[in-house]
Amino acid sequence: MKTLKLTVLCCLLSVFTFANVSQSEREALLALYNSTNGASWTNSWDLNEPVNTWFGVTVEQDKVVAIELMFNNLEGEIPNELSQLTALRVLNLSFNKLSGQLPVALTELTALQELKLFSNRLNGTIPSSIGNLKNLKALELYNNSITGEIPESIGQLSQLEALILSSNQLMGKLPSTLSNLKTLKVLSLFDNKLFGTIPSTVGELQQLEELVLSNNAFYGTLPNELAQLNNLKTLLLSNNGFKGNYAHLKEELPNIVDFDLDKSNMEGVLVTLDEETGNDN
Repeated sequence: MKTLKLTVLCCLLSVFTFANVSQSEREALLALYNSTNGASWTNSWDLNEPVNTWFGVTVEQDKVVAIELMFNNLEGEIPNELSQLTALRVLNLSFNKLSGQLPVALTELTALQELKLFSNRLNGTIPSSIGNLKNLKALELYNNSITGEIPESIGQLSQLEALILSSNQLMGKLPSTLSNLKTLKVLSLFDNKLFGTIPSTVGELQQLEELVLSNNAFYGTLPNELAQLNNLKTLLLSNNGFKGNYAHLKEELPNIVDFDLDKSNMEGVLVTLDEETGNDN
């Protein structure tokens, strides 16, 4: 009888220990641990302890709502099982050694508000299903080796405030749907292989505070609507192929602090913004 009671007690203790999250969510975390060499993390997890004590994991109402493992020596690929964390709002795995592609499964995390995977070794393309993340406020994937075009579905992220994709190998033109991002404050795409002209619809991003497009292959004239961005504090457009002298542009932006254009765009005959027609969006 004592043995039976002891067995029942042990079972109850075991259930209580892991009852703070479902088995499915615990398995998702274990998949991350196993696929990124968790035993060698700077701050590892004691798998015998409750999930809510694990480093970088935030649990609310028995649901994992945040994983923040920056600078933690994660090495490997992001597992598809993370899609089982249906209440996840923050995923920050920046400054690690993650490789492989950005899993399409991550775009099933519709509660996600912050996706920060910068300063890793990720490759492949941005999934076209990224537009599923309707609650996303920050998408920060800079300093990786991501290729392909910025998908048109990016324009479905109507709550987005920061889009930072700099220092990758992105190609193609700016998606026409960028103008849908009415809450966007930071658009940073420098050091890629993007080309084309800057569309006039950039003037619709009235909340924009930072526009950083340096070190690409943009060309043509700058749209007149650029001067409508009254909240702009940072405008960096150097090392592109823009034509004309826009020295006066700095004076047209009342809150500008950081302003950088090529020397050739600050000298010679002054031009009116968007003087030439035929901008191809």
